[in-house]
Amino acid sequence: MFDLHKTTSLGRQGSLHTAHGVIKTPFFMPVGTAGAMKGITHKDLNDLGAQILLCNTYHLHIQPGDEIVRDAGGLHEFISWDKPILTDSGGFQVYSLRRNNKITDKGVQFNSHLNGENLFMGPEESITIQHNLGADIIMCFDECPPSTDSKKDIEAAVDRTIRWAKECKEIHEKLCVVGSQRAVTLQRPLLFGIIQGGLELDLRKKCAEELIAMDFDGYALGGLAVGEEEEEMLRVVEAITPLLPEEKPRYLMGVGVIEQMKKCVATGIDMFDCVLPMRIARHGTIIMSDGSQVRISKSEFLKDHSPIDPDSPSEFSRELNKSYLSHLLRSGERLGETYAQMQNLGVTLKAMQELRQLIENEHKES
Repeated sequence: MFDLHKTTSLGRQGSLHTAHGVIKTPFFMPVGTAGAMKGITHKDLNDLGAQILLCNTYHLHIQPGDEIVRDAGGLHEFISWDKPILTDSGGFQVYSLRRNNKITDKGVQFNSHLNGENLFMGPEESITIQHNLGADIIMCFDECPPSTDSKKDIEAAVDRTIRWAKECKEIHEKLCVVGSQRAVTLQRPLLFGIIQGGLELDLRKKCAEELIAMDFDGYALGGLAVGEEEEEMLRVVEAITPLLPEEKPRYLMGVGVIEQMKKCVATGIDMFDCVLPMRIARHGTIIMSDGSQVRISKSEFLKDHSPIDPDSPSEFSRELNKSYLSHLLRSGERLGETYAQMQNLGVTLKAMQELRQLIENEHKES
């Protein structure tokens, strides 16, 4: 399942084995919310070195419906992607609808963002949907409270997260038997527990210890990178990551800033995902190979006919000029968004590739 090959001052390097291939850690997951990334093909993802795709349980449940995906042979067949897929629990999206949801110990009552339909999601619903989707890695249903909530409210969310994790594992084990008969996936999906607790270290520790005792296939830190300062996020990561089992993969959810990922890898984190690199690209900000950021949609770049980024992993950025990309984005052309996203995603994935190599080199020299 997970082989830890080496640990250095830069971080851990290992291999995560899934039904659809081996993923080299540390790694970044592009977010294909509904089974696709905006304006980027699966071939583009492969060319840039993506090892895995993250898809969203809530959105796929709402549209087209997880049973439709199941009947198509699972998400891999439905979207024609032959590499690993991770599906999130749907919890973050449900809780983002905080104004119109009702949380109970059984789950969350909420309204669809598409048509207002009244819906319910709890541990059984989340795990069942993810089994229908047939992902390689699935996540426990959790409660993700804002870090600004009172400690009392955060503690209540942690208690629900722990109870729901236990239910998720029980449901998962039952469905794995059915899944083996149905053969949607080649092998049972890996189930990760999610550690909540806001910025309260004692609650984070409590949640981690309870989940570790349940023996999940991997562990995630959730509820971070949601508005807190970077120092606050790192304080939690540095305190909790060393508590997690060395032989299990460690996942920091929602972080995709390259320098932040490097700092977190150094603490022992293996996996990341984030929509940020692609979101800022669509709004005209590109990440250069040297780590700097450029607001390419500014008018000053209309007269800059130099290549977008000569060292880019993206062929488009090596061949096209800044002036052209600036023009496309300022004109609202969707092709401009694709070129910008290819740049940002390529640089982000390359940074993780280079970090894996640096860990390898440091290990050889030690």
